[in-house]
Amino acid sequence: MLWSDGQRRVDIRSKLACNDEFVSKWTRAFEAQGLAGLVSLHPGRAPKIPVAKLDARILNRTLKHTPRDGSTHWSSRKLAAELGDVSFSAVQRIWRKHGDAPASAQYPYGLQ
Repeated sequence: MLWSDGQRRVDIRSKLACNDEFVSKWTRAFEAQGLAGLVSLHPGRAPKIPVAKLDARILNRTLKHTPRDGSTHWSSRKLAAELGDVSFSAVQRIWRKHGDAPASAQYPYGLQ
């Protein structure tokens, strides 16, 4: 956007604290495609399991089952290992979205 405002390359480089290669890459993209050229070429990948289904699966296991090792609390790593195809960070993210990690398997989320 600085380039389109007529800023010099050296000024852009100093304002953004970046190198010439970075400025060149994005100015070329902007000149070729306008604003559409500023969208990342690699926006990420789609989730393998739909978000709502994954949330339900993790919360169901958290609320209705106890860990197989006999412990009274789920940890994010323990639940992820038991489910097998979910990372512990996904478990943490879903627990955070719906409330804190369960206090215990018998009374999850402190509900009694």
